[in-house]
Amino acid sequence: MPAHCHTLILPDASATAQAAVTLGAYLRGGDLILMSGNVGAGKTHFARALIQSRLNVVEDVPSPTFTLVQTYDSDLGEIWHADLYRLTSPQEIEELGLTDAFETAICLVEWPDRLGSLAPDHALSLDFTDGPERGARVLNAQWSDPKWTVKLAGWCP
Repeated sequence: MPAHCHTLILPDASATAQAAVTLGAYLRGGDLILMSGNVGAGKTHFARALIQSRLNVVEDVPSPTFTLVQTYDSDLGEIWHADLYRLTSPQEIEELGLTDAFETAICLVEWPDRLGSLAPDHALSLDFTDGPERGARVLNAQWSDPKWTVKLAGWCP
């Protein structure tokens, strides 16, 4: 199935957070977001804003760089936020229970290249790069599962 793409130019951190909040409104259990980009590209900032927008009770959303996975109870069920940067094999991912979470939770995964063959086809891939101005980001979204075309209709004008 051919991939679909959409690009957003996010002029600052506030715009990045707003894009995350807007996308978060369309997510449901079983939705998987794979976030790529260099260190400091905005992946964690995006994930934090999205997660906080879905929480019933305001809480801190730390980077899972050292814990590998953080889970949250939201108005839509569990949200898993994973940072796979420090992992070296797909077996470690299975031990975290992440592949099971792909079926029922909203999952936000940083450094998805570490998933290898465990990366599901139904994911939305977001690639963050530096934008044209200082502090700006370019967000390239790509998907092949038709559910994302419907979900992203309001996010991708």
